[in-house]
Amino acid sequence: MRAVVVERQGNPVTPNIRFRTDWPELSPLKPGEASLRTLATALNHMDLWVGKGVPGLTLDYPRVSGCDACAVVEAVGPGVDGAWVGKRVIVNAAMMVPERDHPSDPPASTLAPIFELIGEHHHGMLRERFTAPIKNLAVVPDNAEPGEAAAFGLCALTAWSMMVTKGGLASGQSVLITGIGGGVATAALAIAKHRGCPVAVTSRHRWKLDKASALGADLCVLDQGQDWSKEVRAWSLRRGVDMAVDSSGKATHLNCIKSLARGGAYVTPGCTSGPDATTDLARVFWNQLRFFGSTMGTNAEFREVTALFRSGLLRPVVDETFDAADAASAYARLEGAEQFGKIVIRW
Repeated sequence: MRAVVVERQGNPVTPNIRFRTDWPELSPLKPGEASLRTLATALNHMDLWVGKGVPGLTLDYPRVSGCDACAVVEAVGPGVDGAWVGKRVIVNAAMMVPERDHPSDPPASTLAPIFELIGEHHHGMLRERFTAPIKNLAVVPDNAEPGEAAAFGLCALTAWSMMVTKGGLASGQSVLITGIGGGVATAALAIAKHRGCPVAVTSRHRWKLDKASALGADLCVLDQGQDWSKEVRAWSLRRGVDMAVDSSGKATHLNCIKSLARGGAYVTPGCTSGPDATTDLARVFWNQLRFFGSTMGTNAEFREVTALFRSGLLRPVVDETFDAADAASAYARLEGAEQFGKIVIRW
């Protein structure tokens, strides 16, 4: 079958991307699985990590990445309701791993699920057909634009889980989002505006701030390495913001902490600028700040946020669309951080 393949591990990733027509066909379906015909796939930063190599995870190459897709269910495995066949769906790439059952573990030994990711731990959705657990699918309208639907799933789920489920974002609270332009950041902006929240955003690029302003951002801060927390606190009338959404990490963490109001929440799904951030523990305890690390989300959260897509209340930002045969150009745009929103590959 046709597939976009990472031929070997390396940095940069783009030179190792190949469009192939000889990728193996799907194996027979297992109970609880569905086979899907891909309409569109959307890239994530995770696709770059798969190309570079994921710390602590052994990956074999060549391999197929891809954590986001809009597809049509073509067949279902044993035990699955046949009513799924023909449905247009998006896919939660996060598959929950069962907890171990060990006699020495305390009750509720972990408060967070363990995930394996389609497109990371397992071959992904950057191919014309793939399989997924039926419980990880969510139906979208038959007339949903495939590229837009593909661009919605993982980033919207990630933003929803960290902001709403974990961070407890309430309507009208103020939100700071760093590094506006990526998929999670633009999804966070959409969710915050949906909840009636005033939003401040930062970026190193004026053109990205202009686009964010058009999407409803109330304060746009050009990050030139200064202490921009002063601008955020001035905008909030010195109170600080209720939530800081930060996927950058090292470069922006301390300014986020300094921007938070008493009881504010710092939520993070990643650290693209580095994990070894400097913080301010005095502010953390004195202002009673809350910290939430978040990775993807559950199937229940996925279907909840997808309901907002179906009703037209949430929409992703699509940057550019490429044909599958030109996937290397899509990777180059992602790797160069040139995008605002999601990069889509059509099949």
